[in-house]
Amino acid sequence: MKTESNFAAGGAGAGGGDGGALSGDARHEARTPMPGSVGLWAFIAVVTSLFSLFLAAYVMRMDSPDWHRIALPWQTWLSTGLLVGACVAMEVAARLAPMGRMAPARLALRLGGAGAIAFVASQLWAWEALYAMHVVPANNPAGSFFYLLTAMHGLHMLGGIAAWTMVVTDRGSGPRTLMRIRLCARYWHFLLAVWAVLLGALGWLTPEIVRYLCGTA
Repeated sequence: MKTESNFAAGGAGAGGGDGGALSGDARHEARTPMPGSVGLWAFIAVVTSLFSLFLAAYVMRMDSPDWHRIALPWQTWLSTGLLVGACVAMEVAARLAPMGRMAPARLALRLGGAGAIAFVASQLWAWEALYAMHVVPANNPAGSFFYLLTAMHGLHMLGGIAAWTMVVTDRGSGPRTLMRIRLCARYWHFLLAVWAVLLGALGWLTPEIVRYLCGTA
């Protein structure tokens, strides 16, 4: 493994300036699998299994007589737009950084993190809106699962934001920095995919659809 100084000399410069793209060898090194990448994939697999279990419990609970579907507050759509924007910004950062354009990459990285923070804030706003409509965790299983599933997603988003704070303060431009930016983008994309599945289940999945899919209708 080359040192970061050798990497910088290959094309980008130690300061990570915007003047030129990285050399072929440096790009190859930046793409070399690292323990952080493998660890993130393992973490994604565990989190996917966790959310799958929660969704299975959600589907089974829907067939109970005390189930009453709730209307999603409009803030959930605001949350979706914010998370999509955050993912786009993270992808831009992940694409610009290997080209040696670190200044715009870091700007996109900051925008991606800001979008994630705004996403969490909008979810708290959605909870407040539901509470104002007297939808509390204790009076309706559908409401309980809304709070549970969105809280679990929010906690994982907060974990990503904690990691993002370390990446956004990294002023380097070597392979480790590039890998960190790519891992942030990958994790944001994963959380967007999880959110899309949760939104589909919470917004459109009904007991009738469940019974039809299970062949018990």
